[in-house]
Amino acid sequence: MHTIAIWAPHWGPAAGFWPIFPIAWGLLWVALIALAVVGFRKGWWGPRRAGGRPPFAPAEPPTAAAERILAERYARGEMTDDEYFEKMSVLRGGAS
Repeated sequence: MHTIAIWAPHWGPAAGFWPIFPIAWGLLWVALIALAVVGFRKGWWGPRRAGGRPPFAPAEPPTAAAERILAERYARGEMTDDEYFEKMSVLRGGAS
C-alpha cells in the first residue's frame, strides 16, 4: 500500500485541489443566505405584508377607481338606475 501512495501522491493529503472545496462550500452558504435575505425583503416568501397586493397579482383596471365612485354615488341615491348603468357601460367601453 505504501508503494501505491508513493507512486500516486495526488491521492494523499497533498492534493492540489483541497483548498477549492472549503472555499466552494463557503461561497455556497453565502449565496444561500443572500438569497434568503433578498427573498424575505422582496416578499417572495415569509410573512405577507398588510395593505400590499401579492406579487404577480393582476393589476387593477384603469377604470376601477371611477367605478367605485359611481357605485358610492349610486348607493347614496345621487343617481338613478338608468344613469348608473349608462355611465358604467361607457366606462367599460360599451356604447351609451
